[in-house]
Amino acid sequence: MNQFDTITYLKTGNASQQEVYAVLTKAKVMEKLSGFTPILTGTYPIAINIKNSDLDIICEYQDRESFITIVTDSFKQEKDFSINEKQINGTHSVIIRFRLNGFEVEVFGQPITVKQQNAYLHMIKEYEILQAKGEHFKQQIIDLKRKGIKTEPAFAMLLNIKGDPYTALLQYSV
Repeated sequence: MNQFDTITYLKTGNASQQEVYAVLTKAKVMEKLSGFTPILTGTYPIAINIKNSDLDIICEYQDRESFITIVTDSFKQEKDFSINEKQINGTHSVIIRFRLNGFEVEVFGQPITVKQQNAYLHMIKEYEILQAKGEHFKQQIIDLKRKGIKTEPAFAMLLNIKGDPYTALLQYSV
C-alpha cells in the first residue's frame, strides 16, 4: 500500500488538494466507487494541477454492465453527466464524466487492476521524477501545462525523452 491508495493524504496537502478532498468526501465519491478499487490519479495527487485540471479516478471492473449501472445510479444527477466506451491499447474502457462542485470528474474503468493501468503507472513515475528533480522542475512542468501542454508531453520535453511520451516516460529511469 502506498500514500495514493486512499485520498486521506489530500487532507493535509496544499489548498487545492484539500479542496478536492472536501469535494470528493462530501459527495462520497470514493465510497460509491469502493467496489471498483478507485484511485485518484493525474495532477492533483502529485500537486501539478492547474486551473481546470480534472479529477481522474481510475477503477477496475470485472462486470462492465454493473460498473456502468452503479456509476450511473450514483452520479447521473450531476451536471454534464456522460458515458463513453472505447478501446484503449486494446482494452475495453468506460469513461464517465460529470461536474461536481466546479470540478470536472472523469471516472475511468477497465477490466485491469488499477495499479496496472497507465494512469496510475504514469502518476507514480511522474511522482518519482518530481521527487528526484525538485521544486524548480515541478514549476517548469506546471508552466508548460499552463501553456496547454499535456502532462506526459511536458515531462518528455523537460527530460528530453524522444518518441511517444506516454510509452517512453514509463521507461525513464530516475
